[in-house]
Amino acid sequence: MPFIYGVAMFLAAFFAGVVNSIAGGGTLLTFPVLIWLGLDPKVANATSTVALWPGLFGGLFGYRREMNDSSMMLMRLGATSVVGGGLGAWLLIVTPSATFARLVPFLILFATILFMLQAPVTRWLRLPSPTTGSQTSWWTIAIVVQFFSAIYGGYFGAGNGIWMLAAMGLLGMNDIHRANGIKNFLGICINSVAVVAFSITHLVSWPRSLLMAVAASLGGYFGARTARRVGQGFIRRSIVVIGFVITIVMLWRMR
Repeated sequence: MPFIYGVAMFLAAFFAGVVNSIAGGGTLLTFPVLIWLGLDPKVANATSTVALWPGLFGGLFGYRREMNDSSMMLMRLGATSVVGGGLGAWLLIVTPSATFARLVPFLILFATILFMLQAPVTRWLRLPSPTTGSQTSWWTIAIVVQFFSAIYGGYFGAGNGIWMLAAMGLLGMNDIHRANGIKNFLGICINSVAVVAFSITHLVSWPRSLLMAVAASLGGYFGARTARRVGQGFIRRSIVVIGFVITIVMLWRMR
């Protein structure tokens, strides 16, 4: 493998780890690079998923202080994520991705707009939090939303972090750093099943994936530490910008 290819993959995976730690969408950095290197699109998607998976651990560790008293949410939504992620991975393996890929930009755009409007929409809907109101209603909504988010995450996953952040905001979680930590944990759950499924079906280019995994881990930890220092307002604006950029890039690629 030429040296320049290795440098390109390392840099793409590092910044993808940073982006995934803050919001999500790192796949849009690694996936095009792997396509540029000549990989089949389905192999590129699987290789990217495996490569970025360790980076979520770095992001999770960086947000560990913000995740106190989240054990119930992690267990319930984590189990939901495993089931949904497995279903999404299965769909990728057995079906062509062209039709679903055409929907991805519009799904990400909707999630970004939802994130922008989460404060007024939350007040209008008066959705309960897990500590107030009806816990049964809150958990029902949270589990259903996360299940479909996990299916998408297991299938392709670009921008799935924005989906999860938007959903958590609508469900009354206002601390963006805590939400980011929970999002990274749920991403680990989703992609853990996908990693196993893609490995068993021989869709992973391991030399490329292992190199990018090291870079993504460093980027994930760096991104989490940076996000905790710059404040929630900046992170919220960054998430919106990332969402629109991902939408524009994917629409451009579809031309």
